[in-house]
Amino acid sequence: MVGLIRGFILCAFFVSVAGIALAGDKAGAPLQAPPKAKQEPVVEMMHGHKIVDEYRWLENADDPATQQFTRDQLAYMHALLDKQPQREAIHKRLSELLTIGSLGAPQPAGKLYFYTRREGTQNQPILYVREGVNGSDRTLVDVNKLAADGTVALDWWHASHSGKYVVYGTSPGGSEISMLHVIETASGKLLPDMIDRARAASVVWFKDDSGFYYTKYPRPGEVEKGQELYNRHVFVHKLGTDPDGSKDELIFGQGRDPQEWPQISGSDDGRWLVITAEQGWAKSELHLMDTSNGKIMPVAVGKESLYSGEAFKGELFILTNEGSPRFRVYKVAAEKPERENWKEIIPQSDAVIKSAQVVGGKLFILYEKDATSRLHIFDLDGKHLSEIKLPALGTIEDIGGDWESKEAFIGFQSYTSPDTVFRYDLASGKTSEWGRVKSDIDSDNYQVRQVFYPSKDGTKIPMFIVAKKGLRLDGKNPTILTGYGGFNISRTPTFFDWANIWLEHGGVLADANLRGGSEYGEEWHRAGMLEKKQNVFDDYIAAAEYLIAQKYTSKDHLAIYGRSNGGLLTGAALTQRPELFRAVVCGVPLLDMLRYQRFQIAKLWIPEYGSAEDPKQFDWLYAYSPYHHVKPKTLYPATFFFASAGDTRVDPLHAKKMTALMQAEAANGPDRPILLRIEPKAGHGAGKPVSKKIDEWTDIFTFLFWQLNVK
Repeated sequence: MVGLIRGFILCAFFVSVAGIALAGDKAGAPLQAPPKAKQEPVVEMMHGHKIVDEYRWLENADDPATQQFTRDQLAYMHALLDKQPQREAIHKRLSELLTIGSLGAPQPAGKLYFYTRREGTQNQPILYVREGVNGSDRTLVDVNKLAADGTVALDWWHASHSGKYVVYGTSPGGSEISMLHVIETASGKLLPDMIDRARAASVVWFKDDSGFYYTKYPRPGEVEKGQELYNRHVFVHKLGTDPDGSKDELIFGQGRDPQEWPQISGSDDGRWLVITAEQGWAKSELHLMDTSNGKIMPVAVGKESLYSGEAFKGELFILTNEGSPRFRVYKVAAEKPERENWKEIIPQSDAVIKSAQVVGGKLFILYEKDATSRLHIFDLDGKHLSEIKLPALGTIEDIGGDWESKEAFIGFQSYTSPDTVFRYDLASGKTSEWGRVKSDIDSDNYQVRQVFYPSKDGTKIPMFIVAKKGLRLDGKNPTILTGYGGFNISRTPTFFDWANIWLEHGGVLADANLRGGSEYGEEWHRAGMLEKKQNVFDDYIAAAEYLIAQKYTSKDHLAIYGRSNGGLLTGAALTQRPELFRAVVCGVPLLDMLRYQRFQIAKLWIPEYGSAEDPKQFDWLYAYSPYHHVKPKTLYPATFFFASAGDTRVDPLHAKKMTALMQAEAANGPDRPILLRIEPKAGHGAGKPVSKKIDEWTDIFTFLFWQLNVK
């Protein structure tokens, strides 16, 4: 799913907070004990099971007691981490690494090129416009000027066909709940059009640039309370009318499933609007609207498969995993899109097709083979023309180009190389470097290995291992194992700017391609969702066992890191195999799987996890829910939970409740602490300013260097 679309700290907390005597923390003095959270048991019966929740009160973020708990935890964390001898050096190096910039692939529109770039200490990327591929840049949208602390983000943007206008979204504090704006490219003047609730908006401009189709959410009061988080619908907006969009015509979504997620794309002639209605991460519908008469035709509905499409020269190109878990491509006349008229033009292969895009009258097919990108070009009848060679095992992040383009721009990165953009000339077939992000990292110092290890049931799981060349397999290397395993999302070689401080100090980074992702198509995804979610945790635990058995590391030198669904992953590994790890970093996590669907936008995730309100699905969730598997008097790894107060995806209540429970029940002392860090004015992670990232990662790596004894 798309969209499935970064500081302040109150200094007074560091001086004295209830029950924590920071003044006693001198050389030779005992470390502090964690603050004690009150216990107010809530007991309920769920499908024959007695469930006791002693920290339900922490679900209320507005409760002064919850806010005091958060302040106490922040003070406790700093009492332990601020005195660590390497903290200052860690902060200094991260301030260099995390200011390595970013570069997006240009998107051509008319004679103009639009792209984003972030440099140095800029908190947020800037949207630039360039006339001519090698012309000079002009700043078009700079959200860094909208907030001194960098907490207003540029969420998304879409240029009109001629490049005359750009529609874009901004949001404060990591909320991602975008305000839509329209800017005139030539003058830089903002139009009066401002539409709120345009989160992760999908936009298609009219051919004449006079307006656009777009997606937005209802405003509070327009629907039942809570439903404004859902009911994403498609509307049409004409420039110069109804500037706040309140009277815009609703095109698609009324009366459909509130949890459905529509995405739209348009045709080269402006006649066709392609609507993909995503229903979770394993099912979608495809509809086609004839804009000449407003008629919407169903193209693919009612099947347990995924569909997306692109319209060009009166034909619809359909990418689907119907009967082909690694996807294939069909084409059909847009005027007669019935299933019996489809013609397969690119069959399923041993690689997964990730996207099919028309650029310059050719089909650019992005494949993924063993979790790395491959890019091939076909003609419109499916004849293979060429492959664009990539410089290393890596990931294509984006492809810039449109129907009439004479070139394509390819955004690429790998574990040891930040963003590089290549320009592919369609006429000559030659590829050249268009731009790259500068850094002081020498990729020649490092080696990326890909290994395949057996999971609990014998399934072979791929894993990337990154380390300095000449690594000694002596079982003593400090190692971070990460992964995700869910929502049809692949883990491919990505530049983690933060990871380089670890690699520079002799650390190992291991990235496991767990089931639940899309690395090997829909079968791989379904093998790690719903009732099969335990496979993901087994894959992860098996990765840790492999790293230990092969003497990359040992349990005393092994840390695990994950965020979001990866936070659930680390939470499950933490509670299922606590003896296997020395440290855990668990970010913006889901941990109470019996109540997760009640908060924020989490109902969207029921197709992936299930819901405890269903008796059968309750059994799946209760079997692994980390919050319900903390065992008293157990020695757990040192654990660092982090979340954000403004997270509109995963509520920080999960991290708060798990911290309180583990601090009360675990046998850990302050030399092996359970810590909690809640970031104010930030969200799930998208749009987090660099300044906040530096502070956050300084705390994380201070914790990891301390716990794994990294010098």
